[in-house]
Amino acid sequence: MPAAKTVKKAASAKSAKKSATKKASKKAKPDLAIVFAALRKLLQSFEGEITAETDKPNNYHTAMPALLHRGKPLYFAGVKTGKNYVSYHLLPAYYNPDLNKRISPELKKRKQGMACFNFTVVDDACFAQLRELTALGLKMFKTAEFRRRLESMQ
Repeated sequence: MPAAKTVKKAASAKSAKKSATKKASKKAKPDLAIVFAALRKLLQSFEGEITAETDKPNNYHTAMPALLHRGKPLYFAGVKTGKNYVSYHLLPAYYNPDLNKRISPELKKRKQGMACFNFTVVDDACFAQLRELTALGLKMFKTAEFRRRLESMQ
């Protein structure tokens, strides 16, 4: 009987060691709150020209009060925390193919769909480019041509 107990203890220790190794090999979950705060700050730098429509923890969305679509201010951009990443949504990317041509390969890797960029860490280079794209999108939304296009869609 003592030999059987020794085998069970050895097997149990081996199992515990494997479990600990698996846990250690998994990457630590990134701190998405830091990423959200950085992207929110980026978007807030444009306040005055855009306004916050939703300002909740992990959910920040803006609109252009000067532009109405179906009687409501036109959505401009937003930041939202998901389960595994933080998304930066930039609506002008839908309307302006030239804006998409300016996206660097590094930022393109983070792109989902037409106007969404996902992040798990703060990426200063990509965030700087997002700031530039956001400014260009804002400039585009202010043009008379864009206003005419928007009116024709209503």
